[in-house]
Amino acid sequence: MSWFESLILGLVQGLTEFLPVSSSAHLRLTAAFSGWEDPGAAFTAITQIGTEAAVLIYFRKDIGRIISAWTRSLYDKAWRGDHDARMGWLVIVGSIPIGVLGVTLKDQIVGPFRDLRITATMLIVVGIIMGVADRIAARDETGGRHRAARERKTLKELGVRDGLIFGICQAMALVPGVSRSGATITGGLFMGFTREAAARYSFLLAIPAVLASGGYELKDALEGDHVTWGPTIFATVIAFVTGYAVIAWFMKFISTKSFMPFVWYRIALGIVIIVLVTFGVLSPHAAESAGG
Repeated sequence: MSWFESLILGLVQGLTEFLPVSSSAHLRLTAAFSGWEDPGAAFTAITQIGTEAAVLIYFRKDIGRIISAWTRSLYDKAWRGDHDARMGWLVIVGSIPIGVLGVTLKDQIVGPFRDLRITATMLIVVGIIMGVADRIAARDETGGRHRAARERKTLKELGVRDGLIFGICQAMALVPGVSRSGATITGGLFMGFTREAAARYSFLLAIPAVLASGGYELKDALEGDHVTWGPTIFATVIAFVTGYAVIAWFMKFISTKSFMPFVWYRIALGIVIIVLVTFGVLSPHAAESAGG
């Protein structure tokens, strides 16, 4: 991998990790459209450590409160009803599905799931589902001719069942094209949460999964020679800087705006990919680079 490729791929990772458009799909597609070799699952996982570092810094106050309250709840019963302590347990509960499926489906994740036809299908299907969820949320917020507006749930109303459903939605993002934030936020909207609450929990829930995935791939990379370290570290730093800016923008955007621009983008991109693959312009498969 060249330094220029790492710059572009780092920017793509940072720009798309937190938007509901699938960062893994965009990394795969950027390489395919540019004629580069597939950066691979290891590169994706390691650069995601950079974007998760941005989450840790942006939500540092929330994370600090959650860790503190959760730790106290382990030995002090008085803290077990605290909202932040419960959030700590709910992040753990919500992380179980992706942990189990990530290990179980590892061979599929680095192989068959990276087929561009699967990516395109997921972009379209999840985009449509996201659009339905967004319309339901908008209807609740504004009401209608024959119904009053309905108040949607905040994170204080998050329960174990909700956490598990969020977790299952997050696990779907193991397939490129689904989008971690897209799946979890969509699941949250269907469960009646506000856009801001669904997005905030989505970002917090991603921390253990992404750091564990990145750490696992990092361990494998250190034991082998299939990662070009200089460009990969450079891409990770670029992803961190870009990702932080995107989080700040996205959290403001979702408080007042609809997700429909992302829905139409996903559907249009999925259709373009299918057309290009069908006419042989793009190959659905790409050999992973021996250099990462």
